[in-house]
Amino acid sequence: MDMIQPMRLGVRRISHLVYLGWLCLMTCVACAPRAGELAYQRQGDEIVAAGHLFHTNAPVVLWTDPGGYDAYRVQKRFADFDESQWQENSGIDTPNRYGQRNKANWPPQILEQIRGGGWDLALLQKTVDQFVIHYDVCGTSRQCFNILHDHRGLSVHFMLDLDGTIYQTLDLKERAWHAGVANDRSIGIEIANIGAYASANAKPLKQWYTTDKHGQTHIAIPKHYGDGGLRTTDFVGRPARNQPISGKINGRDLVQYDLTPQQYDSLIKLTAALCRIFPQLKCDVPRDTTGKMIMDRTLTQEELAQYKGLLGHHHIKAIKSDPGPAFNWDMLIEKASERSRKRRLIQ
Repeated sequence: MDMIQPMRLGVRRISHLVYLGWLCLMTCVACAPRAGELAYQRQGDEIVAAGHLFHTNAPVVLWTDPGGYDAYRVQKRFADFDESQWQENSGIDTPNRYGQRNKANWPPQILEQIRGGGWDLALLQKTVDQFVIHYDVCGTSRQCFNILHDHRGLSVHFMLDLDGTIYQTLDLKERAWHAGVANDRSIGIEIANIGAYASANAKPLKQWYTTDKHGQTHIAIPKHYGDGGLRTTDFVGRPARNQPISGKINGRDLVQYDLTPQQYDSLIKLTAALCRIFPQLKCDVPRDTTGKMIMDRTLTQEELAQYKGLLGHHHIKAIKSDPGPAFNWDMLIEKASERSRKRRLIQ
């Protein structure tokens, strides 16, 4: 009897420890950061809105991080130091690449407040209601920033590289210069993709895509790009669908290779986070009266003024076709909507 009692106590203790371990695990899972939740310590997945950090669950590099891209800088990012001043580019007439959001109905006191740096999250949440999606026609985020910042004097809030890395170049309170009339109320993202063309034999598509001996398509970054600036060592990018996708955008028949699965994964997570952070941003795309997605025309001025949600650049300007016929809007909307409603259980 004396020997049996300690055995029973040991079993009870083990059972108790197992229960505590299970409870701790469930607590940790329940407390795992949710897309669009405030962050209080950097973990590498946060974006910045009005000075606040928010989780996305996707890899994010901020403009303040090593290797980040800083659109606040007035100097050129990739020029030699002796030639890096903004005046060196004859095509740029101002040192700034961004501006101040300004809605027409704002009273003078609000304008004065934000001019003095007084952006608060609540005001930004009332302001932002569109997310404009572009492809960069540059192929990599490094080249995209080079073209936007150094050569064109433009900006965008996010860039999405081939390996799924998201770069944020500005706080979302800023008015990035990426979508013309939509800039005051929108967030913009440039996705690394060489673009859509009239033929599958277009030179850029031939330069950027090749097929291996197994018939699988992969991205071949041109040699003069080096490693392309990708953060993932030896990354081999493959389009989510092996064959080029054709479709009509704004009246033009175009062909394009799809994004990489890594890009879709990060874009879904970012979109879900943005739709949670900004209550007016609906996780949907423009649709006609029958519920069909509008892909064959731009929105009218009235439609654009009333619309709140996700947009392609082609919805804003008739000469644009991005994010292109290969872009999987259905998957993005379905998965981002689902994710924005659920607590993250698995990274």
